[in-house]
Amino acid sequence: MARKLLAISILLTSLALQSAAQELRCNISVSSERIQGANRNLFRTMQTDLYEFMNNRRWTDHQYTQEERIECNIFIRLDEQISVDEFRGSIQIQAKRPVYNSSYETTILNIKDNDFHCKYVEFQPLEFNETSNRDNLTNILAYYAYIILGFDYDSFSREGGSPYFEKAQAIVNNSQNAREKGWKAFESESNRYWLIENIMNRSYSAMRETYYSYHRNGLDQMADKTEEGRAAIAESLRGVQQVFRRRPSTYILRIFFDAKSDELVNIFSKSYPDERNRVVAILNEVDPSNGSKYQRIMESESF
Repeated sequence: MARKLLAISILLTSLALQSAAQELRCNISVSSERIQGANRNLFRTMQTDLYEFMNNRRWTDHQYTQEERIECNIFIRLDEQISVDEFRGSIQIQAKRPVYNSSYETTILNIKDNDFHCKYVEFQPLEFNETSNRDNLTNILAYYAYIILGFDYDSFSREGGSPYFEKAQAIVNNSQNAREKGWKAFESESNRYWLIENIMNRSYSAMRETYYSYHRNGLDQMADKTEEGRAAIAESLRGVQQVFRRRPSTYILRIFFDAKSDELVNIFSKSYPDERNRVVAILNEVDPSNGSKYQRIMESESF
């Protein structure tokens, strides 16, 4: 009896450690509505397999509790079935992180990738190899897992995400001979290649400093010191401005504003007039496509 209890105890401990090791709490959705006459069971199985790949794989050497897991969502829309097991479409990735001393969660990543091209065979195990691009599906998922981790760690410590961005960069390097799009510099100015290039390029390092100061010195302070936290966010935008003036078309700028534009409106709509003016001037310069959105900051009631 004692031996059985010991065995059960060891098993429960092992399961507890295993669940604590996982970093992501990733919701996966696969839409195949645009593919006529397809086997819907196949796509349900795909969704389950992708969910298990993202959530059950250990991506770091760190131990996470259930509460510490990173909230993220992945939406895959399949537009075309090229062959029995080959598909093309898009993938959208969103990730959030909690703000200290509040119930608020801030979006750290919101990106849509239109170069989603994969092969999937129902009931065949998904395999990821860190040294080659044997499977474009798992390479894309692993790439974005490391991108999510990198941005999350960067938001808590200065360039804390470097080990994970380096892994994402390795996936890109290993995919240069892949026939599928999204991995090469010449294919586009806004693909997986350029995202990690911009992140790792020291010429744009001010963006990574912005991610840190925006979250740790800004949002995380606002529950207790609202004005100081908001001022830190305003100051962090100087880094964005610096990168914009160096190269206005830098892809990382779009990534930042796709995640933060609505939040910036909410934050600075409650600001002082002079702070609003300074922030809106920067935002209109570096993100003119959202100019009408930022106008709402100026139209809100005076502090």
